[in-house]
Amino acid sequence: MFKNKMVGVVVPAHNEEKFVAGVIDTMPGYVDKIFVVNDASTDKTREIVAQIAINNTRVALINREVNGGVGAAITTGHLQALKDRMDIIAVMAGDGQMDPAILDHFLTPIVEGKADYTKGNRLSSAQDKQEMPAWRLFGNSLLTFLSRVSSGYWHISDPQDGYTAISAGVLRKLDVENIEKGFAFENNMLVRLNIVGARVLDIPHPAIYRGQRSKIHYGRYMLNTSWILLRDFIWRIWRKYFLASKSIGEFEGSK
Repeated sequence: MFKNKMVGVVVPAHNEEKFVAGVIDTMPGYVDKIFVVNDASTDKTREIVAQIAINNTRVALINREVNGGVGAAITTGHLQALKDRMDIIAVMAGDGQMDPAILDHFLTPIVEGKADYTKGNRLSSAQDKQEMPAWRLFGNSLLTFLSRVSSGYWHISDPQDGYTAISAGVLRKLDVENIEKGFAFENNMLVRLNIVGARVLDIPHPAIYRGQRSKIHYGRYMLNTSWILLRDFIWRIWRKYFLASKSIGEFEGSK
């Protein structure tokens, strides 16, 4: 437990045979459950995690038979973590790019009641930016602006950072199964968090690259995500302002 809170970590993994064992081995001791979601890997990810789980009771291997994308894997893990009564659920990718040693930075603001959702930010310092490939940095900066407009969280940066933590109470308020299933998962999550009035906090941290190859085709990804963000902006304004004002008017008219 972490400060009397049950902590679960969702580890989405698709073809991460080189890195997933390291992610599990370096997970802090206060983590109660590690939900490794094998998203229909075609390498040895499944076998590696299954072998680890034999001797590590914290590890729960969840196998998806059809590859649904990182968002689908996270959703699967989120739902299982709620069933297992975790108080806080973090997400840490299976590719080793997120440092488990700083997980407490994400958990503490939630435990202390200062945030409902914490997310990583790899763009907080010039040094951290230098660690990121130029094309990825450009795309990330563009999507940061578009995500701010779409979500209404103008203080956030690096919306693509998948290192996150969320309180179970807020997660239950979201329509979890209808969040985007692909690489726009984090962007869509922010929009839905705004609808329920969640407090979101950025957590600065450096990017870690150990030769991992990105699974994102950036040109197509940026185009698709930009469309999703436009759609989400319209949806958020409709839900939060138009429908809310309509409901208030109907209530007052019924008096």
